[in-house]
Amino acid sequence: MKADKNLLSGSTTLLVLSLLSTGDKYGYEMIAELDARSDHTFTLKEGTLYPILHGLEKEGAVKSYTKEADTGRTRKYYRITKKGLKALEEQKKEWVEFSEKVNAILAGCAPALA
Repeated sequence: MKADKNLLSGSTTLLVLSLLSTGDKYGYEMIAELDARSDHTFTLKEGTLYPILHGLEKEGAVKSYTKEADTGRTRKYYRITKKGLKALEEQKKEWVEFSEKVNAILAGCAPALA
């Protein structure tokens, strides 16, 4: 199932930081891993991924470096920083709270008003 792009757009930074928390990756590697880990539900295009990475790099949440691959091709890798790990933890908490509230509404059992 393909996710609605509106649903995905609010969580792309969280997903990218989560991917990088498991190790350094280059752009296409992130796209492929996200697609595979989500059973083809989340498919990012390069035009979506790279502006996210550049924004995260500007904020200091990720750092990039170039490295030559076994094929001889030079690739740009991204690594999450301590600031990025902190941002990831904050975004995870927000996501959990948000998804709990959405699920409560969908289940018809939202908490009573105080």
